[in-house]
Amino acid sequence: MINLSTASYFERSTQQLGSLREQANKLQDQISTGDRLTRSSDDPVAAARLRILDRRERLAAVDQRNSDAALSDLKLADTALSTMVNIITRAKELALSAANEAQGPEQRALLSAELDTLRESLLSVANSRNASGHALFGGQTGGAAYTLSGTTITYAGTAATGAIDIGEGQQVTPSFTGPEVLNFDQGGTTTDLFALLGNLSAALQDPAVDSVAVAQASLDGLDSSFDKVTTAQTITGARMGWIDMMDTRRQAVGDQVTQEKSDIGSVDPATAMVHLQETLTVLEASQASFVKLSGLSLFNLIR
Repeated sequence: MINLSTASYFERSTQQLGSLREQANKLQDQISTGDRLTRSSDDPVAAARLRILDRRERLAAVDQRNSDAALSDLKLADTALSTMVNIITRAKELALSAANEAQGPEQRALLSAELDTLRESLLSVANSRNASGHALFGGQTGGAAYTLSGTTITYAGTAATGAIDIGEGQQVTPSFTGPEVLNFDQGGTTTDLFALLGNLSAALQDPAVDSVAVAQASLDGLDSSFDKVTTAQTITGARMGWIDMMDTRRQAVGDQVTQEKSDIGSVDPATAMVHLQETLTVLEASQASFVKLSGLSLFNLIR
């Protein structure tokens, strides 16, 4: 009977000491890592919630990268559109000069040359590339938005620009197709700014053509083109504002997720240090008591 009781005492003491050591090791791990949960079994419900929060953070990171890419494209588009506005403004000044019947052949030739230069600049801007090297105004094409064959400039992109997911089921279109910006209605016919500039330049070089009438007619087209480009600028600004708002909302949600993760999975170092010290004190006392009691024998008790 005594042997069984002694064995039982040793077993219980060993288990108690092992449990205290395990608890101390766990507290030390929590202090060193800052994590309350060292394994999922510590708190299955909390661990499952942390996995959900981790997934939300990963998805938010993807949405943020998409937003950054879309915003970058929109900024490039805004810069390009501003350049287009400058080109149209200068082209209108030249058209007004060309509409003056007092212009002689030399002046008309100079106006034509500058219009050709503006057309070339417009082509360069229309073929701008985004940070990924894709045509900014080419929709989803992998090549240039516009191609030049002789003196003819033709749109070579797709009919639409793909939208980008920026989170919470929201999307934003990062640019425009060339026709959305440069095509306009003139006298019931759809044309583009390249054709208008080209026709005006050619008329100024051809004595058989009434260049004054062509110049006067081009003014309405330039006004329409100006309206199309400035409208695109307004839309671009609204899209950039929408992205900024979504980024702000994402940041707010991200802060909430971070706080919840901290509340669920983080350990308070000060509190953990107090618990560790208490555990180590109990462990030391238990070890000392065990050593003292295990050294006793029946002879010692009789004596």
